[in-house]
Amino acid sequence: MTAVLVLLLFVGFALIDYGLRVLHRRGAEKRLRLERESVLHTSLKLDFTNEAPSLKRVEVPDPRARILAVDDEPIVLDSFRKILVLGGFSVDTVENGPEALGLVQRRDYDFVFTDLKMPGMDGQEVVKAVRHLRPDVDIAVITGYASIESAVETMQHGAMDFVEKPFTEDELLSFASRLVIRRQARLEALLEPTVHITASEVAEATRAHEYCVPGGAFLSEGHVWARIEPDGSVRLGVDDFARKALGPVDGVELPAPGDRVVVGERLFGVRHGEDHATFSAPVSGSIVEVNSELSRNARRLVHSPYEAGWVCRIEPSDLDGELKALRIGAPVVSWYHEELKRLRATDGEEGARPTWGVLERDFLHRTAA
Repeated sequence: MTAVLVLLLFVGFALIDYGLRVLHRRGAEKRLRLERESVLHTSLKLDFTNEAPSLKRVEVPDPRARILAVDDEPIVLDSFRKILVLGGFSVDTVENGPEALGLVQRRDYDFVFTDLKMPGMDGQEVVKAVRHLRPDVDIAVITGYASIESAVETMQHGAMDFVEKPFTEDELLSFASRLVIRRQARLEALLEPTVHITASEVAEATRAHEYCVPGGAFLSEGHVWARIEPDGSVRLGVDDFARKALGPVDGVELPAPGDRVVVGERLFGVRHGEDHATFSAPVSGSIVEVNSELSRNARRLVHSPYEAGWVCRIEPSDLDGELKALRIGAPVVSWYHEELKRLRATDGEEGARPTWGVLERDFLHRTAA
């Protein structure tokens, strides 16, 4: 009976805690919306005609992005401001292309949203001009159903995507959010990669363009790390380059304890959906231990590549002879930079990462010359 009461009290406290968290979150969201509504009403009373005759500007604290919208229909611009500002974006709106181009040259924007059909300068001209003046600014086209073919054509001139009008609040916010995600991914991919020799656990907290080389570990041409243990055995796993090139992993094919492996031959495999790749052994010997936790949680392999994500341990048969083909310390850093250049050369359109088949062929199944 006591155990039941304790359980009920625990469940009760958990429900109360959850309820309070929900109320707090909803309260915070409501306050934030009220603050943005206040900013929206206040900003629209300000005069920005010294910058552009039709300019209306609403700036919110810590915006998700800064957007300039140009459309010859004021009612459409009203919708843009209300929807996007309440969604956390700072928004400037003007009613013609020349005013938009003047602002683009003087202010920093993340996105320009332009109507396709406008008198004077149409959307295609705006797209071409913005791409010429500010290639760092992403452009989206606003179009009606009858002009979708023209909207698609503008993408050949540098537009990122298009949205059809009339649009709902959810449709516009979803569209803007997708553009933000794509822009962040593209900018992250453009960052110059850095390579550091660090402690093993640091790799778990690095950003996409930062690569960690574990101090004290050897690396093979096939991107498997090897660390000599105090008892003379060798612990093995996937290096930072391979885990970031492959991305998510949902399955690991482990060797079996007692298996004999030969340097350069298959050691273990990884899967993600229908993708599959294998890694080669950097040293020869017998498998004495495998990380069975990877069978239950394959994400450990890429989340903690040098610590919890180790794959197996080998009793080497010719360690002195085979270590000569592996890299350690500073030579790994320069080699990583060469590998990253090769990886970028294999990227697809808009920085899309190469397929697992290409990665396996060009990066994972290589042996030292």
